[in-house]
Amino acid sequence: MSTRSARLGSALTATPAATVVLALRGREHHVQLKLESANRSGSIKDRTAVGLLLSMERHAPLLPGTVVVESTSGNLGLALAGLLGPMQCRLIAVIDPRTSPATHSALVAAGAEVVLVDRPDGHGGYLLSRLDTVRDLCRTHPGHRWSDQYGNAANPRIHRLTTGPEIAEQAHPGLDAVYVAVSTGGTLAGVSAHLRSTGRPIRIVAVDAPGSLVTGAPQGRRLIPGMGASRPSAFLARHSYDASRCVADAEAIAMCRMVLADTGLALGGSSGSVLHACLADLAGDHPPRHPLCLCPDGGDRYATTLYDDGWLAAVGEADRVRDAESRLRADGLRIRLVEPRARRREPQRQ
Repeated sequence: MSTRSARLGSALTATPAATVVLALRGREHHVQLKLESANRSGSIKDRTAVGLLLSMERHAPLLPGTVVVESTSGNLGLALAGLLGPMQCRLIAVIDPRTSPATHSALVAAGAEVVLVDRPDGHGGYLLSRLDTVRDLCRTHPGHRWSDQYGNAANPRIHRLTTGPEIAEQAHPGLDAVYVAVSTGGTLAGVSAHLRSTGRPIRIVAVDAPGSLVTGAPQGRRLIPGMGASRPSAFLARHSYDASRCVADAEAIAMCRMVLADTGLALGGSSGSVLHACLADLAGDHPPRHPLCLCPDGGDRYATTLYDDGWLAAVGEADRVRDAESRLRADGLRIRLVEPRARRREPQRQ
């Protein structure tokens, strides 16, 4: 193993699982939240970045001066930039207008060159336009290397080797449902592959966004970065998950804001999506007894978007978020953090 590979591997750390109690319609439900915000760059994409770069290093050494290009909603870009900088390599991060201002600024501060693509792709997002830009950059500069989170099998592999085993070890012995947000599909494919291999009867739920083609969700626009995609996943097969849930932006944002109000824990948008999907099942006829939600990131980078009333009004979601919160409160939803007890942490404006 090269020194570079050893350093990349050492960047992987296990993340904690917290437990919240959701009071809903007169009943209490314990739900585990695996908090990927504890990774070095603040999201689950640290794992993906390590996997992609290890794969690239095996194919051809990542020598100083190497330029890596990636299409990203922000989190993978931050993870890649943080790993490439000490290697004296450089990242070109191809982003779109849904990337939060805080994440954009953090990418620049981490040394990434940022290319903003603002041409919609006709499928409710910008992904296909971003990928076209990546291909153009690589054609124009043949020495640039594309890490390709949407097609590199190293993406699901790293989650099969790390995220899946951690879930199996940390979860309640009676774990019966896992909720995973989808975009590239790599996280879900890897987690599913490991959990299926254990032989445990665990229901795996893919959580998608309106207008996404990953699971064939209903049409609609997507505001939350890192949720859904404008094309099917290259990694997922129908056996990768048992059910899918589509969570509207307003429902996810309402969930994030209610968790913060009740517990002081700030979740990112995709984390709000998976928790809302779990909540919907808890309200059903056959609720899971010991569910776990894989929470991709925290709320720190969303202070000026998901947690900002002015932004919600500007994007036309303020009334829908307010209505979603009212419906959940009318159902008696209250949230209590019981393990670990975290101090209150508001999203920080940057």
